[in-house]
Amino acid sequence: QAQLVESGGGLVQPGGSLRLSCAASGITLDHYAIGWFRQAPGKEREGVSYISGVGKTDYEDSVKGRFAISRDSAKNTVYLQLNNLNPEDTAVYYCAVALNFWAGSNWRLDSIYNYWGQGTLVTVSS
Repeated sequence: QAQLVESGGGLVQPGGSLRLSCAASGITLDHYAIGWFRQAPGKEREGVSYISGVGKTDYEDSVKGRFAISRDSAKNTVYLQLNNLNPEDTAVYYCAVALNFWAGSNWRLDSIYNYWGQGTLVTVSS
């Protein structure tokens, strides 16, 4: 049974940075597409970024140039670097793994992901 554990969230001032981690057990993340999602209070969960099994990445428009996704194969961990944070980035951030992801898959659809972490809270406030 695959398990994903997010960490790295916290309280940060506007303009600050955080690095979120998604550590896996029971599954090798290198082989699959990994998505990062977030859910702000009162809002639906939305896709933030993803990295495919071959390293292709994409980002939601509001985070392009500020967030960066990466993978550490040795640690079986995927990271999401959050820079220049603003209050609108406040949310619970989740990572998820898609076991069947193809070139035509829409990474923003949470229904294509098979396993999810429990989430880590990011609060951006002065």
